[in-house]
Amino acid sequence: MSRLFADAFRYKSWANHALLDDGERQWAALPDEDARFFVRILNHAHVVDRIFIGHLTGKPHGFDADNTVTTPTIAELRAAIAQADAWLVDYAAGATAEELAREIEFEFTDGDRGCMRAEEILLHLLTHGNIHRGMAERVLAVHGLDRPADTFTHFLHLENPSRRNGKAASKPPA
Repeated sequence: MSRLFADAFRYKSWANHALLDDGERQWAALPDEDARFFVRILNHAHVVDRIFIGHLTGKPHGFDADNTVTTPTIAELRAAIAQADAWLVDYAAGATAEELAREIEFEFTDGDRGCMRAEEILLHLLTHGNIHRGMAERVLAVHGLDRPADTFTHFLHLENPSRRNGKAASKPPA
């Protein structure tokens, strides 16, 4: 099971990188409000990743809400996301069946209590990230701008072109 999670988190990292590349490259074409939304929605997804990394590690995450008051620059956000993505890839790659089944009690930022298995947290982070990348991609789409081909199958076939019936494809960035 951890191989699937490891592949899924490598995909998530690749997709985050590709979306930030497209957003940054076309930044000047976005109205200010949409550019701000693009960063804030991805920052929200990142903050939730960091919160749940805290729950997985048992260390304080330092957030009292699911977004930050200030809006980071794309460069700041890119660096922060890359760090969290690298941690999640490593964690997923090394997680044993016992670790994935571990129940984790935690407190949400609104003060409510929760309990999830580690594997449920990982699935939450994957689906949550997909939702919010889709929202950020929509910002680019409504302005007729380029956006990445952000699908798991596209990632898998870029990574291993032989899985695409022999059709050539380029590898995703490492």
